[in-house]
Amino acid sequence: MSHTAHDPFAARTALATPLGQMHYYSLSALKKFGDVDRLPYSIKVLLESVLRNVDGRVYTQEHVKAIAASDPKRQSDEEIPFMPGRVVLQDFTGVPCVVDLAAMRGAMQRMGGDPKRVNPLVPCDLVIDHSVQVDAYASGVALTINSEKEFERNMERYEFLKWGQGAFKNFRVVPPGTGIVHQVNLEYLAKVVWEKDGVLYPDSLVGTD
Repeated sequence: MSHTAHDPFAARTALATPLGQMHYYSLSALKKFGDVDRLPYSIKVLLESVLRNVDGRVYTQEHVKAIAASDPKRQSDEEIPFMPGRVVLQDFTGVPCVVDLAAMRGAMQRMGGDPKRVNPLVPCDLVIDHSVQVDAYASGVALTINSEKEFERNMERYEFLKWGQGAFKNFRVVPPGTGIVHQVNLEYLAKVVWEKDGVLYPDSLVGTD
């Protein structure tokens, strides 16, 4: 596919950085479609995502123009595709996702394909923080006792998630005892800017908690 097909609005812009030349998709290229400078930051992040992913199928030029021209005073029922920069899962909602991925790999193998081609499209982090129970308290060894019982009760799930981390690309597991998912996301996982293949883009995520 040609560069023009990937960048129909000529928005891809070079940026010199200490790590070498990078690129980003400038919203300034869309000013003729709307007052993009005055859009809320959340809408700008959505607009940049669609602009960067234009493929003529899922993400079209019409989607880009519609977001660039968005007006909070004007209602619209048009659906807009969104590809988040990453996904954050906790263990209750995350385990079924890994089960689905494993099932798709099984189906791919039965069809004669390469099961290793089945992977999350964007980086996914699963934070184990919903499994601990309070069996011991008011004791200096309460944390140790509760942690040991947590592993006893959930060993099968934890082994499955450990397998998933090794089997799938774009999938990481944050082990028990690290912190709650919101804290882990803010302190360890979140970034202001991400980079992929020399392209810089703002952080965005879909969370399941």
